[in-house]
Amino acid sequence: MTELLPNFVHGAWVAGTGDGTPLTDPVTGAELVRVSSAGLDLPRAFAFAREQGGAALRALSYGQRAEALAAIAKRLQANRDAYHAIALANSGTTASDTAIDVDGGIYTLGQYARWGAKLGDAKALLDGGPATMSKDGVFQSQHLLVPTRGVALFINAFNFPSWGLWEKAAPALLAGVPVIVKPATATAWLTQRMVADVVASGLLPEGALSVICGSSAGLLDQLQPFDVLSFTGSAQTAEMIRSHPVVVQNAVRLNIEADSLNAALLMPAASAEAQALFVREVVREMTIKSGQKCTAIRRALVPQAVYDQVGAAIAAKLAGVTVGNPRETSVRMGALVNREQFDSVLAGIERLTSQAQVRVLFDGRAQPLVDADPAVAACLGPTLLACDDPDAANLVHRVEVFGPVATLMPYRDLAHALALVARGEGSLVCSLYGDTDGEHAAALAACATELAACHGRVHVISPSVATTQTGHGNVMPQSLHGGPGRAGGGEELGGLRALGFYHRRAAIQADAAVVQALGAVALSV
Repeated sequence: MTELLPNFVHGAWVAGTGDGTPLTDPVTGAELVRVSSAGLDLPRAFAFAREQGGAALRALSYGQRAEALAAIAKRLQANRDAYHAIALANSGTTASDTAIDVDGGIYTLGQYARWGAKLGDAKALLDGGPATMSKDGVFQSQHLLVPTRGVALFINAFNFPSWGLWEKAAPALLAGVPVIVKPATATAWLTQRMVADVVASGLLPEGALSVICGSSAGLLDQLQPFDVLSFTGSAQTAEMIRSHPVVVQNAVRLNIEADSLNAALLMPAASAEAQALFVREVVREMTIKSGQKCTAIRRALVPQAVYDQVGAAIAAKLAGVTVGNPRETSVRMGALVNREQFDSVLAGIERLTSQAQVRVLFDGRAQPLVDADPAVAACLGPTLLACDDPDAANLVHRVEVFGPVATLMPYRDLAHALALVARGEGSLVCSLYGDTDGEHAAALAACATELAACHGRVHVISPSVATTQTGHGNVMPQSLHGGPGRAGGGEELGGLRALGFYHRRAAIQADAAVVQALGAVALSV
């Protein structure tokens, strides 16, 4: 039997009981390692993190915690090659796709280290200025943000075992809140290895960072009123979490990122150059990480007049995408995470096409694989669907196929396009493609404002930013990540805004001298 990876809880490495769950290579099917959380003393693990880790972190200033984040980023960067090797074996990703996860996580840590350094010696944050509560102005109210006296539990998805950890852990640790991460079982190896490297470095106090690999059974039962929970995954699981008796009873603060039918919208008067950017971005979002991104483009909307033309252009580019074993330098798109996900994507395509609401423009299911056995490998080519009547269709606006699949659809005018986008009932991101010359910039701004109501982020791409824009699906720590409605209603990142989730806001009502004295420990942000 392969190695059973230990969990790090209550300051010790502890192996779960039983045989554990195997983690496999999605290309070859070979077993790599095993994980198990069975038999762990979860009450002890949470109490240790809450009491030991929390107290130790809060004893540090924001600046000191920022220094720790910067040192962690350097330590992880030094071990980058090992992380890429694990991702290649366990996630089946190409080098460029792995970089999005590994390098993106390290970059996010570095950003929060730099932002945190500016907070200096403060141990609390002032929220706005004082408000006068009396006629003479002596009695005042000052809102204060202090780190929550609980633990941050992260239940993460399989697609970003590195970035998914650090985009949450960076602001949590900077805020002074200890972290317990439960990575998705299928790709837990990379998360576990990164935590192990941080633990070995001694850069964080004991109890500040824990990792539990395997089943999530019993984790929610440990949550207390001052704890926070961040979940990334399916809407079905999110519903179960929201209704969990302990979560409800203790009013546990939740951040949820769930299903998202993200859209890309080509503006009515877009130039040929803007149209080419649209085509390129749709193809890129279908193929990066084999479409396994919460932010990937699922619906692509274009004016009716260019519907056929754009569809042919996207299909032509998809035909040139090589799929298979990412160890081969010619391969541009690697594997889905496992055969279970492979089957799920095939079932999703079948569901979308079964009611004749969409047709297949480019069928990646028939694409040959490079150095991969189609009977074993979880490799699947990109599939472009077309929905000729998006008004009559319903599944394309409700069903997310989490893989290399997108649906192209036409619209009559901009009002019609906005209505179709809104049928996604809330998404993480929508991208707009147009021009910024003349009145076009104002049109993009007006459209972006309309879309802001149902998206966490609106990404506007024009020829003027073609070489500098960060990508429809790339989540940058400077901007908000999350979305309303079906997307889960959560908010992450967005610079220092992310610290709000890990703080408690209170109003201090006192003599003006007391309010002024708060500045000795708190910093205005």
